[in-house]
Amino acid sequence: MASKWRLCILAAVALQAHTIAAQDLEPRAYSVSPQGINFLVLGFNRSSGDVSFDPALPIEDANATLHAGVLGYVRSIDFLGRSANVGLVVPYVWGTLEGFVYDQFQSGRRSGLGDPAARFSVNLYGAPSMDREEFALYHQGFTLGASLVVSAPLGQYDSRRLVNIGDNRWSAKPEIGLSQRLGKWYLDLYLGSWFFGPNNDLQGKTRRQDPMPSAQIHVSYSFTRRLWAGFDANYYTGGRTSLNGITHADYQRNSRVGATLAFPVTKHQSAKVSISKGAVTNIGGNFTQLSVAYQYFWGGGM
Repeated sequence: MASKWRLCILAAVALQAHTIAAQDLEPRAYSVSPQGINFLVLGFNRSSGDVSFDPALPIEDANATLHAGVLGYVRSIDFLGRSANVGLVVPYVWGTLEGFVYDQFQSGRRSGLGDPAARFSVNLYGAPSMDREEFALYHQGFTLGASLVVSAPLGQYDSRRLVNIGDNRWSAKPEIGLSQRLGKWYLDLYLGSWFFGPNNDLQGKTRRQDPMPSAQIHVSYSFTRRLWAGFDANYYTGGRTSLNGITHADYQRNSRVGATLAFPVTKHQSAKVSISKGAVTNIGGNFTQLSVAYQYFWGGGM
């Protein structure tokens, strides 16, 4: 019995890694850049904290420490006369999972490539496509954007294991983003939802997950165009899972808060540091997350 519940805790905790990826706080996700700019992004995330389960499960003091290295590329483009961009992110995830099951300490470790994700974003109102000279004269007011993120089942996966880095399923997140500039202040609001395809081969069983709607709000202040700081918060709900039609008691109603600082390094380099923690967590990971990202950009006549 202990062995069975050991698998349960490891599987449940491992799934929090994907929840982290799904619920990142990302301020200024719809910011405008001149057409033809390329961005190369290197990032590192560390998440650690407690994990809450259905009270009926005999799992206590569960916690996890998860890391992710991220390589990304983004290019600013013209899409039907509007400012837009396309991007690709590939993560590598590793971490340690542990807890007490029936008063017995259990632990495990996993590492491997995560599922890559592609993103398309377009500003529908308030931000036409611009070259470098036009962008230098641009002053943001109100903007309305939309995006679509698609995650592909290409990460490390072994159908014989309950614990995997990859999800072995497609998932997608459509989102709408609103942004209003007030002097040097920026107010952002994003509304979206993750939709998940089935994993048809989890030890010969089918795992499904309900949609997970989310909302983000960001308030940031620009000291200069490339130096800014902000406060971030989100709320996400849903995401109940089932295995071969048996529904689990893992419906989520969670929120996170955090802060972000972005600053220039050189003319073509910048960095961003952010920290966030769980504000309300009923089911899932109550993690503190530290993220560091380095960005190099070129092109667009710069």
